[in-house]
Amino acid sequence: MNPVIELQLEHKSIRRFKKELISEDLVSTLVDVAQHTATSNYAQSYSIMSITDVDKKKRIAEIGKQSYIAESGHLFIMLADQARNAAIVEESGEKTEIFSSFDKFFIGATDAILAAQNIIIAAESLGIGGVLLGSILNEVDELSELLDLPAFVVPVLGIALGYPDQEPQSKPRLPQKLVHFENNYPKWQNISSKLEDYDNTVTEYYNARESNKRIETFAQMITHWSLVTHPGRLKMLNYIQKQKLIKF
Repeated sequence: MNPVIELQLEHKSIRRFKKELISEDLVSTLVDVAQHTATSNYAQSYSIMSITDVDKKKRIAEIGKQSYIAESGHLFIMLADQARNAAIVEESGEKTEIFSSFDKFFIGATDAILAAQNIIIAAESLGIGGVLLGSILNEVDELSELLDLPAFVVPVLGIALGYPDQEPQSKPRLPQKLVHFENNYPKWQNISSKLEDYDNTVTEYYNARESNKRIETFAQMITHWSLVTHPGRLKMLNYIQKQKLIKF
């Protein structure tokens, strides 16, 4: 099999790291890879922040309620960033209101997410493990203040990286027929019957793994997920609008 595809198919999130920092040279390489990710309109509407301050890293771990963030070999925060572009336009003597549109926010968020995935793939090719962190958004106002984020900038994801100190199993994915459609979107009547085999596979996976073992189907997991929301996440739209994004 093509080694790149093999690497991608073997992806697994790593949450336990050896006590070894990632070198500055490797960090620079990963940022370089991120910068060569596809970007909408060549506008490069994202930025990457490295968190090297130990106290800030610990606070972000507390915000995310995940201690392994503080123990990681390197922590990136991926930002949807129209502040740089707005500054360019303002210095050109033009108005910057367009950067408050949903379109410009969506472009920035998409750019940041695509770059994050490229960082993960590149890191894994170097023997570095990692995990994407949506948990940094649990207290987004506090995070924004901690990182001194200006208007037109919002955090999208964190990336905790490090040399793996665990070998978790890969999680089984949905059957392709449930995520890949041709020409038309399907109707989901009687979806439980379509999930039956996959539910059994997920149950076997959860029951067999070494940590956090449990008996749970995919349908049960999704139902539980829909009922549990961190209250800070419900403030996201207000926060984004406070940052002068998604005004229209």
